[in-house]
Amino acid sequence: MLKIGILSDTHLKKITDRLEEIYQKYLFNMDIIIHAGDYISIEVVEFLNRDNFHGVRGNMDSHEVKQILPDKKVIEAGSHRIGIIHGWGPKDGLEGKIRDEFRDVNIIVYGHSHSAANHVKDGILFFNPGVAIGYSLSGPHTIGIMEIDDVVKGKIVNI
Repeated sequence: MLKIGILSDTHLKKITDRLEEIYQKYLFNMDIIIHAGDYISIEVVEFLNRDNFHGVRGNMDSHEVKQILPDKKVIEAGSHRIGIIHGWGPKDGLEGKIRDEFRDVNIIVYGHSHSAANHVKDGILFFNPGVAIGYSLSGPHTIGIMEIDDVVKGKIVNI
């Protein structure tokens, strides 16, 4: 079984004690770590960028971050294909827009809305981890944990 830790919209200018605490408590033992954009600082990318890291840039990221990370990415996780993208524009209609960016994926991880999501639509799991640090529209601060084997189990974790 693969375990994936998922973050988005951390909006940090530097590494904080809270980010280190979240990493140590929830992410250090994951097979894969995904960040769906809006790190803000290159320091946050460098902190997370280990052998098992996959990330995309967000609309609020610094020029440095935008230079090294793609707008979108597809990774293989077991027999599943995960599309990773930040998102853009209003929250309403966001999932339709990001769906149009991918072919042949069965999971889409995204951010931007600051609102956690974990649901299947038209056979695709749409997964937004919400906000671990900073302003959250969905209430509590959250991250995502996904377990993948024959089936995919995604959960939003209040932290």
